[in-house]
Amino acid sequence: MERRDLTGTPDGVSVITLGTMLFGRPVPGPDAIDLVHAALDLGVNLFDTADIYEGYDRYLGSPGGVAEVILGEALRGRRDRAFITTKVGNPVGSGPDGGHPAGADYSGTGLGSAHVEQQIDASLRRLQTDYVDYYLLHIADAETPLEETLAAVDRIVAAGKVRHWGFSNFDADQIEAMLDLCRGGAAPLPVMAQPQYNWLERDLESGYLPVCQRAGIAITPYRPLAGGLLSGKYRRGSAPPAGSRASESAWIDEDGIPYEQLEPFHEEAAAAGVAPACYAVRWLLGRPGVVSVVAGVKSPAQLEELAACVR
Repeated sequence: MERRDLTGTPDGVSVITLGTMLFGRPVPGPDAIDLVHAALDLGVNLFDTADIYEGYDRYLGSPGGVAEVILGEALRGRRDRAFITTKVGNPVGSGPDGGHPAGADYSGTGLGSAHVEQQIDASLRRLQTDYVDYYLLHIADAETPLEETLAAVDRIVAAGKVRHWGFSNFDADQIEAMLDLCRGGAAPLPVMAQPQYNWLERDLESGYLPVCQRAGIAITPYRPLAGGLLSGKYRRGSAPPAGSRASESAWIDEDGIPYEQLEPFHEEAAAAGVAPACYAVRWLLGRPGVVSVVAGVKSPAQLEELAACVR
């Protein structure tokens, strides 16, 4: 599989990142482990997770940690073949499963320094590793000054727990503010951004992406298939197929499928002579600054189909 240099690091990462948001539910642990091993065999070397992930249908309010535990088990004995991205910033449960000492009176959330520094330790335990390659600030935290968050980032990088850091769901002004602070010595400069970005959802092209491009920050978009809408499964007049996101998730319902946008997408894919899912991935990989796309798949067969798109 093609690998691209990740600016600001010595790393060459695969153009497909295996996302783990579906690990645990609907992809049970043993199947998820097999999926990680299949990804390694296909040449995937970048794996994305988060402290909150416990399957997409349990995302909101999840105690978290499940996907990290599964990924850690899958990479045991194979850690040197993988780059790991995990994230912090969402509220997680208390007690050992939430990453905090048993009996601790701790209710921190967001990007406060205590939460960041305790959660990296919890993530490392679950992932069975001494460090993560990329640690992303998952969502913005209006209650915590950026200076406090970046001071915590600086400490965990200096301690060797994190090689590089980045961010996910922030706006352009927040990114500019973080960059200004880093240039002033608050923390190392970020190297990775992980926005929601695909053929259907392009609002960030006018703000978020140009800021990252000017700073040389690698873009690794999530939801490249728009939650399955760009997979080719959804056609006007046909019911969503069994097993599709629309048939099992509140993210997509029949009334919410944007057929008027999907039809020109399908026309573009047909003109390019490739399947819709392949076209969506190739389109993203052709955008400025995009290094890898985060794909959440359920089986080795689905991953093989995506891998074939980028060979």
